[in-house]
Amino acid sequence: MRFYSLNNPTIQASFKEAVIAGIAPDKGLYFPESITPLSADFFEKLDELSDHEIAFRAIHQFVKEDIPDVDLKTIIKNTLDFDFPVIEIEDNVAVLELFHGPTMAFKDVGARFMANCLGYFSKGEKQDVTVLVATSGDTGGAVANGFLGVDGVKVVILYPSGKVSEIQEKQLTTLGENIEAMEVDGVFDDCQRMVKTAFLDKEITDCKQLTSANSINVARWLPQLFYFLFAYKQAKAKGKEIVFSVPSGNFGNICAGMVAQKLGMPVKHFVASTNANNVVPKFMANGVYEPVPSVATISNAMDVGDPSNFVRIRELYQNNLDTLRNNLSSYSFSDKTTKTTMEKVHSEAGYVLDPHGAVGYLGLKEYQKEHPNTFGIFLETAHPVKFLDVVEETLGIQPKIPTQILQVMDKEKKSHKISGYEELKSYLMDS
Repeated sequence: MRFYSLNNPTIQASFKEAVIAGIAPDKGLYFPESITPLSADFFEKLDELSDHEIAFRAIHQFVKEDIPDVDLKTIIKNTLDFDFPVIEIEDNVAVLELFHGPTMAFKDVGARFMANCLGYFSKGEKQDVTVLVATSGDTGGAVANGFLGVDGVKVVILYPSGKVSEIQEKQLTTLGENIEAMEVDGVFDDCQRMVKTAFLDKEITDCKQLTSANSINVARWLPQLFYFLFAYKQAKAKGKEIVFSVPSGNFGNICAGMVAQKLGMPVKHFVASTNANNVVPKFMANGVYEPVPSVATISNAMDVGDPSNFVRIRELYQNNLDTLRNNLSSYSFSDKTTKTTMEKVHSEAGYVLDPHGAVGYLGLKEYQKEHPNTFGIFLETAHPVKFLDVVEETLGIQPKIPTQILQVMDKEKKSHKISGYEELKSYLMDS
């Protein structure tokens, strides 16, 4: 399997090369040269397979030339050691809970898979790899946890000062060892811009092996397709057409779900649910893609004004807007509506949503207004306790703090405060 740059298809790499490089030399994202559907029998008998078996079959074609089967099975075992329950909270509406991993966010899957792949690839290598990553919230903690203590890998995480929750910040600034946190005076887009600039800075790349653990990296992005398959396995007995609604910021998660659909998963439609950062809903409405500076919301992990992975989604559908519209709808919701929905669902169903899950619920309900006979699954991408201030203010309750969170709350925050790219460059060159 080769992966090509979406800026220039003649620039190609193996899975290993794409993972280590993170991004193509021309700044393009890597994309698989082909997606071969799995057999119809695979999906018919999905409930007879374990999650590990499903994940192995789904990812195998993309990595088999670089990772032997026995090692791939070990990587999957190390990645998937927690549950992905689908819970029906009202008629034809269910939630896929993706917060049962070590950092209580959906990104645990991609971060752990990539960390295991990079650890496998770095064995015997003389030069350490520096993982450089920007986070708007949960990526930082998931990456930090996934890569903690991995030999031959150093992690540098950039996050916007004052724009991630206290718990998110603790998860990425308290681990130490091979994890360094950079607190940036700016917004997420500034962090992401610095990361992309560093990858193209020859002075850095001549002496450092850089890679990224954002969803721009194929090893972070692709394994997210696993839990869409796990959800389909749990929901297919409903006998109805299935719709996924995905809270979307950088659009890697929903794109991975669409890859699962390309593999043959019988799903009717996807809904990209966004907060006030509505670049994609506007594009779906008028066909004009206009990135803008991100705005801060209570669903901060989706505060992205120029979603990197949307170019992958467009590639999946050959840049044909009509075809894309047949498979994707996208809606934007305000903080006020998000809070009202959190209150409604808690009052009527007794379920506590985090603000991102609430946006996902809203998008699903909007789609079901015209498609009422579908079975909708929205993604709860992080545990509500990670947004404790919003949950307490909105619902007037204090959720129990899970063990994973308690472990970091009393630890001392350690970060390097930077205001511009030159400070990041200086740190990378000297470290």
